Amino acid sequence: MNQPWQTKWPERLSYGLSDAADNLVFQMMTTYLLFFYTDVYGLSASNAAVLFIVARLADVVESLIIGLMIDRTHSRWGKSRPFFLWYALPYVIFAILTFVTPPFTGSGKIIWAYVTYLGLGFFYTAVNLPITSILPTLTQNEDELTLLGVIRQFCGSSVQIIVAVFTLPLVALLGRGNQRHGFLLTIAVFGLISLVLIWNTFFHVHERFTNPEQAHQSWHAVGTMLKRNQPWLVISVVILLYWLTTAIKNQTTIYYFKYIQHSEALVPWANSFTFAALIGVLLIVHAASHWGKKRTMLGGIAIAIGGQLVLSLGVMGHHLPILFTGIFINSVGNGIIIGLVSIMIADTIRYGMAMGIQAEGILASTDDFGVNVGLGLGGLITAGLFHLSGYSANHAQNLATQHMITLNYAWLPLILYVIMFLVLLLYNERQLQAAISD
Repeated sequence: MNQPWQTKWPERLSYGLSDAADNLVFQMMTTYLLFFYTDVYGLSASNAAVLFIVARLADVVESLIIGLMIDRTHSRWGKSRPFFLWYALPYVIFAILTFVTPPFTGSGKIIWAYVTYLGLGFFYTAVNLPITSILPTLTQNEDELTLLGVIRQFCGSSVQIIVAVFTLPLVALLGRGNQRHGFLLTIAVFGLISLVLIWNTFFHVHERFTNPEQAHQSWHAVGTMLKRNQPWLVISVVILLYWLTTAIKNQTTIYYFKYIQHSEALVPWANSFTFAALIGVLLIVHAASHWGKKRTMLGGIAIAIGGQLVLSLGVMGHHLPILFTGIFINSVGNGIIIGLVSIMIADTIRYGMAMGIQAEGILASTDDFGVNVGLGLGGLITAGLFHLSGYSANHAQNLATQHMITLNYAWLPLILYVIMFLVLLLYNERQLQAAISD
């Protein structure tokens, strides 16, 4: 029998705004940081590629560390909630420092990028992972969990779209033609808003369902549960593939319009069509209740594949209306996929509790693990292929680089979506739901 509803709207909105807060910085990082490093700060594409892979290797460890920290935390506020209070300020400070351009040359410039970007990655994990880990402790009502996940993603996707569409115009406005100043002032504005929203989440959400007997188990017991948690293993791979796809596409967008379409001003227009992700997010509540979460996500991936195929046809024909139509359709599918991620991770946490282990920190770390590794590999692939093809910042690109940009923007994401669909077919939703219901 389903449990009564536990949360009120102020708490639901505060929970959702936590993801909006993180995405103010995160979306700017995923979409524009590679461009900032190569075309504004002055790093070579090869140096940027190495930085991204080093940062992602560090993030793999950091995700596990933060997950274990959550599972070992004893406080009057709970296990996940205090992380919003403790780490919000350093997160914002490092976000701003990442876009500072000190007058260094050579190795000094590279060292500054490493210190600031690696620090930002750690503190991003510290404030983002608790958003996922806290969800199954807010309520035990199945429909309420879905609603909370949808609210979170709606808020997060809304901010992603705002950042994608308005960052470059804001950089131009605040920088008055100086992109270095413009990027710094823009991230400062986003960072301060993020700080307020993260602290707001701390004050308004409450952990209600923590079982002390299950909450602090030995590493051996947790490891045994992880091996038996097949749905968690599958959704972890799906998350990794999704963010790998997203990183490759997002980071290539500005290069595609600057060097292939020869109009950087089209980037905000292209990104504005991603608002369709909100349509996908809103479809989740109805679709998941009728078809289940697995089939709903499979449908979302299928829609994303269709949209990416249309986008690719627009790229081949240099036809912007077709390309923008593809972005719109693809974004609907993406909204369904990413909107279900935290909800399905919450289900795997509850599945672990059905085995007698409450390890929401380490299980939720797979979300940030997938984000970080996916973004790192995406950055490495993008920057690495550009370097191999002879990319030269702020110059007309050779034919090989133009082909690489098109490959990254259109065809690699299409292949990755198909792989994602095949992996999700392995997700054993029936076994999971049977265990949770017992």
